[in-house]
Amino acid sequence: MFYKDYTKEQLKEEFEKLTKELEEIKNLKLSLNMSRGVPCQEQLELSRSMLDIINSSVQCQTIDGQDCRNYGIMDGIPSCKALMAQMMSVSPDMVMVGGNSSLNMMFDTIATFMTTPVVEGEKPWYEVKNRKFLCPVPGYDRHFGITEYFGFEMITVPMTENGPDMDIVEELVKDDSVKGIWCVPKYSNPQGITYSDETVKRLAQLKPAAKDFRIMWDNAYVIHDLTEEEVSLLNIFEECKKADNIDLPIQFCSTSKITFPGSGVAAMAASSNNMKVIKNKYKFQTIGFDKINMLRHVRFFKDFDGMKAHMKKHRAILKPRFDMVVENIKNNIEEYGIITYLEPKGGYFVSVDVMEGTAKRVVALCKEAGVILTGAGATYPYSNDPKDSNIRIAPTAPSVADLSKAMYVFSVCCKYAAVEKLLNTNA
Repeated sequence: MFYKDYTKEQLKEEFEKLTKELEEIKNLKLSLNMSRGVPCQEQLELSRSMLDIINSSVQCQTIDGQDCRNYGIMDGIPSCKALMAQMMSVSPDMVMVGGNSSLNMMFDTIATFMTTPVVEGEKPWYEVKNRKFLCPVPGYDRHFGITEYFGFEMITVPMTENGPDMDIVEELVKDDSVKGIWCVPKYSNPQGITYSDETVKRLAQLKPAAKDFRIMWDNAYVIHDLTEEEVSLLNIFEECKKADNIDLPIQFCSTSKITFPGSGVAAMAASSNNMKVIKNKYKFQTIGFDKINMLRHVRFFKDFDGMKAHMKKHRAILKPRFDMVVENIKNNIEEYGIITYLEPKGGYFVSVDVMEGTAKRVVALCKEAGVILTGAGATYPYSNDPKDSNIRIAPTAPSVADLSKAMYVFSVCCKYAAVEKLLNTNA
């Protein structure tokens, strides 16, 4: 029976029961954190042997004989470019390998276009006073942080089961002050949605009023599967080439959630026109990124098949955690009609929508009970969720035992906040 169908007396009785349950939880003095999507210790151990691959007894040379210990090779060693190219389904000549952070490369790309026109004859973005960026929601808070930092007005675009609402996107890009869109196309953050073929094609066929409009294609979870199902994503570059739009996308990826988040390898892929502008900025910024780390990754994985085999080990660790989250929602919350969610097939999060107007209350109650969640509203620009309903659950870091406790707390807090709101509404 849904809470909305309870009588006032039934709601009061339920509230008393939940209040007692919440007080008992607080007495346990829990201290659990599910605020960020970080790998757990078991995942980090999978790559431990990588630390032994490069040492004083081995040669540190590229396949063409260059010394990785020295300066040079600004866009990455050839073998690592080839590996990351396979991960992104592009040719190696389109790839630049950077440091450990794809987020850093995204920030740098926006920074480059702020001061250097990406298209000849256009203004650098900082001269466009009313510049705007499209932000599919719910989405990734760090994307929003970058565009807010550079002074863009962020325009929200609702997500559908197939990706961003393309009818809205196609209408918004008629404004020449709209300069780009953020996309996490496979296993989106936080919903776990993979863009449909139609969505990718429509993105590739966009005819924006702004000639320097760019699709920031953050393919962070391209091989982060949670099931054995082959979830396919259409190749954005191939579709853009067909549409004579090859300059439209810039793709990013990294091994941050494959090897070590603090010591992974990041890469980007772009057309020759885009890459010329981007590299011209990087040549003033660095003489070359950590080539020894690139070499370490290549020797550890050997090839892309080795990387995919490695990710199956990650899947074995993570799937029980995601299953626990979904089962808890189904068994302890769903029957009350106060939550909707998507069951992800990959990625790092479970996105839920609790009763409208209660997400902040749920997060606050969880914190009081010793469970830290991502802040309510974080999945929207300016941390402003107009419905105050979306919460991003990050199940990867806690142990299975701790996750079980955390989800129990979450279920009680969701119910408490919902009943509280209904009582106040019907007072």
